[in-house]
Amino acid sequence: MKQVESMHSFYCFRETKFGPLAVVWFFDEGRPKILRVLLSKPGFSPRQAVDLLFADSISSSCDEVDVVADQIVAFLSGNDIRFSLDGVQLDLCPAFQQKVLRAEHGIPRGRVSTYRRIAKYLGNAHGARAVGTALARNPFPILVPCHRAIRSDGTLGGFQGGIEMKRALLEMEGVLFDDSGRVISGELFY
Repeated sequence: MKQVESMHSFYCFRETKFGPLAVVWFFDEGRPKILRVLLSKPGFSPRQAVDLLFADSISSSCDEVDVVADQIVAFLSGNDIRFSLDGVQLDLCPAFQQKVLRAEHGIPRGRVSTYRRIAKYLGNAHGARAVGTALARNPFPILVPCHRAIRSDGTLGGFQGGIEMKRALLEMEGVLFDDSGRVISGELFY
């Protein structure tokens, strides 16, 4: 993610069934824009992430950020919510990552794609690893539903909130798994 000079950021926390999360944001031309969504990870809390990555941030919120943060909580509770990318600072990501995040954002609830299929969709048939790396660095998990990307063999691959959370999110969306933990999907997206 690119750095922004002299940007003052803010953060707010929410509790979810998967643990706390943080939404980090700032004002861009008078409008609040989300910089990061930080999920709970095994051994590393969103509080630790904010302290490390956004040490000068101030605890604060506004109506627009509260709406998004509350929608994330509702999504993590199983509600069918489609997030807009209008309120995220996507242009801080490199161009290729922006393309990957937009493609991932296009995968509907209850569907999955593979890193390879996304790469092919973006015109780079051999770019599965690059797609995986771009998604691993997704600054907007949940808003950009990177949990919907899996490996070509049906195994889950990685996720910022951990594999258990990734599987739970997919199960909440109706994605089925076989006894070995592989995704059962009739038709992959893209």
